[in-house]
Amino acid sequence: MNQELEYAQMLEVPVSTVSVVKKKSIFKKKQKNDDELKEQVVDSVNERMGDYVYSEDISVPPKPEKNTAFSATLADKSGRILIIEVAAACLIAIGIFLTNVFMPNSAINSFIAGLSAEEVKEAAYTDFELHSVVSPFSDAEVAVSDTGVITFTDECAVYPVAEGEVASVTELSDGKYSVEIAHTSVFRSVISGLTTPYCAVGDKVEGNIPVGYSDGTSEVTVSMYNDGALINGYTLSGTLPVWNS
Repeated sequence: MNQELEYAQMLEVPVSTVSVVKKKSIFKKKQKNDDELKEQVVDSVNERMGDYVYSEDISVPPKPEKNTAFSATLADKSGRILIIEVAAACLIAIGIFLTNVFMPNSAINSFIAGLSAEEVKEAAYTDFELHSVVSPFSDAEVAVSDTGVITFTDECAVYPVAEGEVASVTELSDGKYSVEIAHTSVFRSVISGLTTPYCAVGDKVEGNIPVGYSDGTSEVTVSMYNDGALINGYTLSGTLPVWNS
């Protein structure tokens, strides 16, 4: 019977029947019948098996809780850092504003202006396309001197030699006008002897738009300068100036 109990425990299943072998006892006692013995054995086995099954820990181990306190600490620290950065940026902006108002020529303003200013490389004067100073339909006789001064005398509209911006309009002593045009910061041209100027300071000019008018009573001169030096490195092709190669 012990072997059957051990076998039932190994299978971990309840039993419903068992074979019982009774040994005769030398002492006379009240003998239980076979059916009662079988029932007792079966109940005993099942009870032992039930205790064995329910004694096992079949529960799923709980998942470890996340360290929410550590995460909250990190979030709080990040929030404080962000607030500090925003406050520092506001203080810097206020400082720059006050400096611009009360100390416009301070070192910090000069430094910031230097950071924001873009270095623009200007074109050389020889990169500009030159235009005729008179209309192609004009009968004016245009000439250029060895020093590089263009001259003509005729009643006609007068055009700039290159695109640019009007830097000055000056009335001369004889009642004529002189117009200075800035093509770059160093490349400029001057038209003198105009009877009537068609432009004002700050106007943008193009080679196909006249800047003034000559009534033909006096000579008109056109000179080009690079950083204050008179340019003579060109010739005329008809009335059109052309850079020397």
